[in-house]
Amino acid sequence: MPIDPDHLLTYAIPPVTQDYGPADIALYALSIGMGQDPMDLRRLAYLGAAGEARAMPSIATVLGHPGFWLADPATGVDALRVVHGEQGMTLHRPLPPRGRITAQTRVTGLIDKGPGRGALLYSEKTIAGEGGAVLATCRGTTFLRGDGGFGGASGPVRAPHQVPDRAPDHVFDTPTRPEQALLYRWNGDPNPLHLDPAVAARAGFPRPILHGLCSFGCAAHALLAVLCDYDDSRFGAMDARFTAHVFPGETLRTEIWADGSFRTRAVERDVIVIGNGLFQHREGS
Repeated sequence: MPIDPDHLLTYAIPPVTQDYGPADIALYALSIGMGQDPMDLRRLAYLGAAGEARAMPSIATVLGHPGFWLADPATGVDALRVVHGEQGMTLHRPLPPRGRITAQTRVTGLIDKGPGRGALLYSEKTIAGEGGAVLATCRGTTFLRGDGGFGGASGPVRAPHQVPDRAPDHVFDTPTRPEQALLYRWNGDPNPLHLDPAVAARAGFPRPILHGLCSFGCAAHALLAVLCDYDDSRFGAMDARFTAHVFPGETLRTEIWADGSFRTRAVERDVIVIGNGLFQHREGS
């Protein structure tokens, strides 16, 4: 049965309130590769291990996670064919290293690409602190591969950012570990595709793949290091497309241009896994 666009566009996703602290920010930072150099004090701050503790900006993508709400039969979506297509986030102010947040996720758009071509669902998560001030806004695009042809709006689809057609100005390598997905899962994503070899095989992969948001976090680390000198107060926004899967244990090389453009490739296969990236500093930083 085709999805009901009016129902999906107004689907009520419950708000999520979450307390977090040093253990949560350290787990997240470790799970995206921070701490591999135990002598780098700038990185250790994001692990709460040296100096004033700091929260990695991209932890916003997992704080107040609403769960896999598209799996609810009431959405009408074919949950087995859902693919995470794009991710973005804006930090309105540095995230405190501990506190209570409330996150509200909502559907912001739905594009019908036609029968056999699927649909694009746009969503937004707003994270507010204890005083109600908005700390961060996260944006996502989900490709509903099995749900096109419902008669909804057909466009326009947001055009991707184009990176410069020249060599990057900076390169930052993040070696991932073979067990990295087993650690990253504790940020709230226990999808067996990333954990169970049998499930990965049924999906057509020779072994479990890394979470897309883990790769996104590795790219965020590269941007924080290269363009912000590990100062999270300068980190404003980043947006990118997921273009290929990553196997845990591969090296992620983030190529960065001075204008904030970036992309990430899996070095061993020479495959772009995150493309069309754009970073922006926080205004006034």
